[in-house]
Amino acid sequence: MSNGAGKFFGGLIVGTAIGAVVGVLFAPRAGKETRQVLKRSAQDLPQLAEELGSNVQYQADRFTEQAQRTIDETLVRLQEAIATGQEASRKLQDELALSMSGLPNNSLSEDDHTIEDEE
Repeated sequence: MSNGAGKFFGGLIVGTAIGAVVGVLFAPRAGKETRQVLKRSAQDLPQLAEELGSNVQYQADRFTEQAQRTIDETLVRLQEAIATGQEASRKLQDELALSMSGLPNNSLSEDDHTIEDEE
């Protein structure tokens, strides 16, 4: 159940309790019967509150578990992305170092120096 479903069922339970009380108050019964029904309804309220509390706790636990799973999955994806980026960076550094090692230290070779000196 999603968080919205928990709110729905909580509202359903509270609405049922309120509807029962209102229905009893407006029902065509004798005062003594109505008081007995109200007394039974009042006795059921702690049970209804306990059920509502259990339902809310269950929904909160499920939400927490779902959030934790989402965080864990996101963390794994982030770690994979970082590792991929680091590997790409290492490859680029290696390629750059390889290409730099093939170039002479100066743009002019020794032959170029001698030609310039002769002129």
